[in-house]
Amino acid sequence: MPWQWISALALFQVCFPAPALCGKLLLWPADGSHWINVKTMLEELVRRGHDVTVLVHPVNILIDVTKPSPFNFEVFPVPYGKDTMKDFFEDILHFWVYELPYISYWDSFVKLMEFSANITTFNRQICNSVVLNKQLMEKLKAMDFDILLSDPIIPCGELLAEIFKIPFVYTIRFSAAQTMERLCGMISAPSSYVPATMLAFTDEMSFMERLKNMLFYLSQDALFYHFLWEEWNQYYTKILGKPTTFCETMGKAEIWLIRTYWDFEYPRPFLPNFEFVGGLHCQPAKPLPEDMEEFVQSSGEDGIVVFSLGSMVKNLTIEKGNIIASALSKIPQKVLWRYSGKIPETLGLNTKLYEWLPQNDLLGHPKTKAFITHGGTNGIYEAIYHGIPMVGLPLFADQPDNLAHMKAKGMAVVLDFNTLEEQDMVDALNTVINNPTYKERALTLSQIHHDQPIKPLDRAVFWIEFVMRHKGAKHLRPAAHSLTWYQYHCLDVIAFLIICLAAFLIVSIKCCTFCFRKGSRAVKKKRE
Repeated sequence: MPWQWISALALFQVCFPAPALCGKLLLWPADGSHWINVKTMLEELVRRGHDVTVLVHPVNILIDVTKPSPFNFEVFPVPYGKDTMKDFFEDILHFWVYELPYISYWDSFVKLMEFSANITTFNRQICNSVVLNKQLMEKLKAMDFDILLSDPIIPCGELLAEIFKIPFVYTIRFSAAQTMERLCGMISAPSSYVPATMLAFTDEMSFMERLKNMLFYLSQDALFYHFLWEEWNQYYTKILGKPTTFCETMGKAEIWLIRTYWDFEYPRPFLPNFEFVGGLHCQPAKPLPEDMEEFVQSSGEDGIVVFSLGSMVKNLTIEKGNIIASALSKIPQKVLWRYSGKIPETLGLNTKLYEWLPQNDLLGHPKTKAFITHGGTNGIYEAIYHGIPMVGLPLFADQPDNLAHMKAKGMAVVLDFNTLEEQDMVDALNTVINNPTYKERALTLSQIHHDQPIKPLDRAVFWIEFVMRHKGAKHLRPAAHSLTWYQYHCLDVIAFLIICLAAFLIVSIKCCTFCFRKGSRAVKKKRE
C-alpha cells in the first residue's frame, strides 16, 4: 500500500473516532487558571485531528503566543498595555486579600462595583477590537469555523458565534450566585439546598443560612440585570442591529461544560445540556526533575508537603511570609513551596522555595502527605485525583466555596488567611497528616473521581464533537428558553387561579347573602 494511502487511513482513524468529522474550532479564552484548564481540551482536540484557532490579544498573563504551540493564534491589538492589565489585577488581588476583610459592607460594595465597571470597560475594549475590526472579521468568517468554545466570564464569545452563525459551547466553573447558569442557562437551583457560590455554605443549611442564601440569589439577580448586564444589552443590540439581551444571547449555548463533578458538588438538579467535567486536566504523575526528586527522597518516612497559592499569587507580605515559614519549620516533613517574594527570615532548613512547581506530579508522588492550597479548582482536582488531604488558605473569588466543599467532604482543614497564626498552620498540618480520617476521605473521593463510565476529558471532547457533528444540540435545550419570566415561574397560572378563587368566593358570598336576605324577609313576613 502506498505511503500516501497509509497516511490517509491514519488521518481517517484520527478524524472519525465516533464518527466525528475533523472540524475547525475557534476559542474565545479567559486567562489564568481558566486557560490552563481549557488548554488541555484543545490539545486533545488537536490530537484528534481538529484545527484549533485561539483568538487572543497580546496582553494576557499566561497565554504566551510567542512559544511553539499546536494551536493557531490569531492575535489582535487592544488599546492598553500588559503593564496596565497586570497592575489592575494586582490591585484587585491586594484589595480582595488584604483590604476587603477590614472594611464595611458598603465600602466593599462600592469598591467591588468600581472594579466591575473597570472590568466591563476592559472587556468592551477587547470586544470592540475584534467586532469593529472589519479586516479581522472578514478573515475569521472566511475561515468557516464549525464551532466556538468560550468562557462566559469574558463576554463577546457568544456575540461572535451569533455573528458567524455557528454553534457555541461554554466552559465555566461558576458565576456569582450561579446567575448566568440559572438566568441564562435555565438550570434549576433551589435556594433551599443549592448554596450560592461565594457564600461557602453546604447543602444542609440552617434557617438563617437559607435566608442569606435566598437574599444573596435575589440581590445578585438584581445586580446583574440592572447594573452589570444593562450596558452589554445595549452593546449587543447595537452590534447585531436587532433588539436582544446579553442573557438571551448566552442562553443559545448548546452545551455548558462545568468544571466540577459529583466528587466535589452537592447533589442538585441539572439539565441534559449541562455536563460536569471536573478534573479533565489531571494526569498520572510523571517523574520529577532530578534535583527535586533528591530533595523529596531526603524526607525519609516523614514525607513532603506541597505548598502553592496558584498562578496569580506568587508572593506575600513580609509579615505573613514569616508567619507561614516559621510554622513550616516546625513540622517534620520537607516542604516544597512555590514562592517568588522576599525570602522569609524564618525559613526553615526543611523548606525549599521554587519559582514553579510541577504540582500534579508532586501531588501524585508517594511521599506527599499534604497539600497547602489557596483553593483553586485546578489544584483541588489534582488533590482529589491523587487522594491528598489539604490545608486551605482561601484568598478570593470561588476559593472559599471550593474549600468549603472539601471541608464538608472531610478531606480538608480550612484556615482564615487574614487571622492566620503560626500555631494554626502547625495544628492544621498535623491534623490532616496524622489523623487517618482525612487521608481515607481523600482516597474515597479519589476513587469516586476515577470510577466514571467515561473520563472527564473524553466527555468534554465528545460533547464538543457532538455539537460539530450535529450543527448544535437544540434537542437538549429546555423549553424554558422560550418562556417569559412570569411564565417560567407560573405567575400567570397562579394569577389565574387566584382570580378564579376570588370569583368563586365572591359568587359564593353573594349567593349566601342573597339567600340569607331572602330567608330573613320570608321569616319577617310570616311573623307579620
